[in-house]
Amino acid sequence: MFDILSLMFSFDFMIKAFVVGILVSTCAALLGVSLVLKRYAMIGTGLSNVGFGSLALATALNAAPLSVAIPIVVLAAFLLLRLSENSKIKGDSAVGLISTGSLAIGILIVSLRETGTSACNYLFGTLVAMGWTDVYLSVALSIVVLILFALFYNKLFAITFDETFAQTAGINAKMYNMLIALLTALTIVLGMRLMGAMLISSLIIFPALSSMRLFKTFKSVTICSAVVSILCFLAGLFISFVYVSPIGRTAPTGASVVIVNLAVFIVFWIIEILRNSRITNRLRRQRNG
Repeated sequence: MFDILSLMFSFDFMIKAFVVGILVSTCAALLGVSLVLKRYAMIGTGLSNVGFGSLALATALNAAPLSVAIPIVVLAAFLLLRLSENSKIKGDSAVGLISTGSLAIGILIVSLRETGTSACNYLFGTLVAMGWTDVYLSVALSIVVLILFALFYNKLFAITFDETFAQTAGINAKMYNMLIALLTALTIVLGMRLMGAMLISSLIIFPALSSMRLFKTFKSVTICSAVVSILCFLAGLFISFVYVSPIGRTAPTGASVVIVNLAVFIVFWIIEILRNSRITNRLRRQRNG
């Protein structure tokens, strides 16, 4: 076991994936709790498709990927928020409109260029796409996301559970909704290198849903979600490094992480069912006794 871990971290790309993956997994899990509770979880999927389109555009322009993707995805996040709140095009319709349009643009750009391979890596994820400059930028932005989440934790908690009451209490709900959108956009862009546009939203959805099976308070769900997300990412990273198929192919990191998250969700769901069944039986015995 230790020999395998030593071999893993002898490669630069594994060290990069380890550092960025832990930070992105933590950010995604923390934001995911609010997004799932506010029923904004599909925004993650929409923004990941926007991210793919913007990264394909950056490839076509020979520009730095993150310098193009970050502002475009942030603007898309604000646009989705405005559409959901103020327009006749609401909710899933707004996400679908922007998501499919951005995905189509990205696919068109990739298809018309001979050098579309790097952009395709963003669609499915790859460990070797990151340079050290990207790692440093990812670490810096992830730290910003975590600091802002910690500073405004109470406000985010308030607008997550009762936005109307939060507004009457003097909290600027629109501003904090925009903050959630901004932090989500940054997290999506940072995680696309590892997870791919098709799978990055799983880091937002799965840990939160798994934690909600066993815990009921916002704080406990948030902490559990972060722990689950980090452990699932590490397990998926390990599986992708160790497993080699009979035809000599390794397991993709993004898919491995999602499969581990799915397995954890099923385990937590079974535990919830067993716990509820035990509580029900106990109450029935007390009633009959």
